[in-house]
Amino acid sequence: MLHRRIYQFVIVYFLGLAFLLLIKYILNLSDYLIPGPQEIWRTACRVVPRYLFSVMDTLSVAVIGHILSICLATIVGIIGRLTTWVGSFIKVAAYNIQAYPIVAVAPIIFILLGDGLSSRLLIASMICYFPLLLSFVGILSEPVADIEQFYIATKRMNWRLQVKIRAFENITKITTVVVGSATLAMVGTIVAEFIAANAGIGYSIRIALYQSDLAKILVALFLIGTCTSLYLTCLEWIGRLAQKRWSVPRGG
Repeated sequence: MLHRRIYQFVIVYFLGLAFLLLIKYILNLSDYLIPGPQEIWRTACRVVPRYLFSVMDTLSVAVIGHILSICLATIVGIIGRLTTWVGSFIKVAAYNIQAYPIVAVAPIIFILLGDGLSSRLLIASMICYFPLLLSFVGILSEPVADIEQFYIATKRMNWRLQVKIRAFENITKITTVVVGSATLAMVGTIVAEFIAANAGIGYSIRIALYQSDLAKILVALFLIGTCTSLYLTCLEWIGRLAQKRWSVPRGG
């Protein structure tokens, strides 16, 4: 699984790089606009150690932000499954908050919290929590009639058991959406770093952009993709363990 995801990313990356170089040579663009293969290699040898540290910093923030968004989506999903006014209000409020683009909200966050870790965490969580919320609300609002009816008939049903039944019955869907939202957590962290932070690979990309150094940006993109692939592989492995450990047999 790990090797497959890594080499799939490497294939996609180098196909994109080959397309970029093809444009360079067809249009006869200068190395200042699009660097050649030798310049990209020299830049990689020079900046990889520093950029790898920056990527790991970004990934650590993304992982924490992802965990926070999962917790938030779970709480809102549990409350939002209710058909009461409170459940409806929670869902509407969550949807309306997501309607604001992050680039419009980010300046307010940086003004209030500064350009440190807390701002990056909050933005990463805000970007990736919405697909989690949609899935969790949908899953936790959908009854598993044949299993739930048994516990209702025996008068053992409570909200905790109801949530467990619905979550375990849809563990494959939950795993899929958690893995998918992980990429958004990484994107959110990089966006936060690019806008105003002073650390992480997004900050390094911003500096490279100001320097018009496309080679550095290409190296950063390669490291971002590699580390993200590793994180997604870990999440998929955890998801498979959860499916084996917590599968709920039908009939109780």
